[in-house]
Amino acid sequence: MATPPSLCLEKLSQELKAAEIGQHPSEVHGALVGLICGGVEQSKEAWVKPLLELMNDGQPLPSSLHQLTVELFQDTVTRLAEFEFGFSPLLPEEEESLSTRVEALSLWVQSFLTGVAIVQPKLNQASADVREVIKDLAEIAQVEFDVSDDEESEQAYMELTEFARMSAILCYSEFGPEIPTSDEEEHKVVH
Repeated sequence: MATPPSLCLEKLSQELKAAEIGQHPSEVHGALVGLICGGVEQSKEAWVKPLLELMNDGQPLPSSLHQLTVELFQDTVTRLAEFEFGFSPLLPEEEESLSTRVEALSLWVQSFLTGVAIVQPKLNQASADVREVIKDLAEIAQVEFDVSDDEESEQAYMELTEFARMSAILCYSEFGPEIPTSDEEEHKVVH
């Protein structure tokens, strides 16, 4: 999906409003990414049930919103698995005020952490690096929304966004599906 984030955010926002689901699109994306990075089973839409628990009290979504989340899931998995596709959190673009973007980042991080936590039972046994980024993300989730719209605050926001992005990639590399190396693929000969 080569859709710019602003269009994807707008479409998701419209679908959430139409379904009367009071979540920010960044929250939905954060939960989805958290489930993926926490190691949710990716086949047979096993991820749908935990996502519905997080975003709609377990109730099914209208078909258009369901289809949009399926597309978002597939796009996110592709972007996380293939580094060159450039995964990033789904957040408002620079046209929005810094306070609006900081709030969306906080919501994304909170939902990401919740998503990871509900599907990853061994979170407290994760590598020291993952435990550290989870702790740091918990602090980012508490960030103040009322920020000055200046260059220093903008730079801090960019750094926090990049940290959230890299943290998701780190969690995916630890808890996501194992990607066979080319050597392993060569040894899998079917007789």
